[in-house]
Amino acid sequence: MSESPAGAPGTRAGAEPAGPVPAPGREVFEFDRHTAARRRAPGVHDIDLSPGWGMGRTLNGGYLLAVVGRALARDLAHPDPFTVTAHYLTATAPGPAVVRTDTARAGRSLSSASAGLFQPVPGAAGERGAETERLRVLGTYGDLDALGDDVRTAAEPPALPPPEECFSATDHPAGPDAVPELSRRLDLRLDPATSGWAVGAPSLRGEMRAWVSLADGRAPDPFALLLAVDALPPTGFDLGLTGWLPTVELTVHVRARPAPGPLRVGVTTRNLAGGFLEEDAEVWDTADRLVAQSRQLARA
Repeated sequence: MSESPAGAPGTRAGAEPAGPVPAPGREVFEFDRHTAARRRAPGVHDIDLSPGWGMGRTLNGGYLLAVVGRALARDLAHPDPFTVTAHYLTATAPGPAVVRTDTARAGRSLSSASAGLFQPVPGAAGERGAETERLRVLGTYGDLDALGDDVRTAAEPPALPPPEECFSATDHPAGPDAVPELSRRLDLRLDPATSGWAVGAPSLRGEMRAWVSLADGRAPDPFALLLAVDALPPTGFDLGLTGWLPTVELTVHVRARPAPGPLRVGVTTRNLAGGFLEEDAEVWDTADRLVAQSRQLARA
């Protein structure tokens, strides 16, 4: 598995250096470069948020959660996110940002902390000049490698055609240049059965299914799972909605360290009411294991 030292499984709190520094001959992948913050002081991390993970002028919520998730991992005694909940306060644009963390408890098997992602107000001066908080996160971390092997579940992987029979960015009706920047960072293969909205024929079932990989070949890890749950087009498109559906809240449960290879992601919605839409996602790895689950609330 390709992992960067900063925030990688097995890295403990206080590990330096701040960004990914590869071993000789080891590649640093795009996702690692663009989610690694520089520790300025204990609990304070600086990062330049990359425009490559955007949907138009706004950055993807899963990417932002991975940024904050990695900063939390560096300040906690445990390496892996078990459960993280994010509230998206305002839209986040590319550019400078600060992640500030606050540890609530460090136990033997679990650690918990909160974090905020802040961006400076244009023209504000000083180390802590006027800022806007974009994202507030509460997370509990542990060690996925320490979990037992007892699994009892009635869940089943989503039924997907082989990747070569699914739609990719190159199949976009307006051409590959019309896809958002996020789609260039991912190798996203959408199930044709849940892609009718792209040609004006949504199924109205509120479903999305896809194979998800990072386009540069980076193997998935727990932080990539925070991105994967929010990588598909919103299920609202399959209900006939159009336009931006901003995330209000996103909770992710990471259940296991994923095996190498493409992830299978299924997202469904059963309720759109009062201008809000909920989405439930499951992420499965190549070993047919449920490695992450999430629930998201978005404005419709």
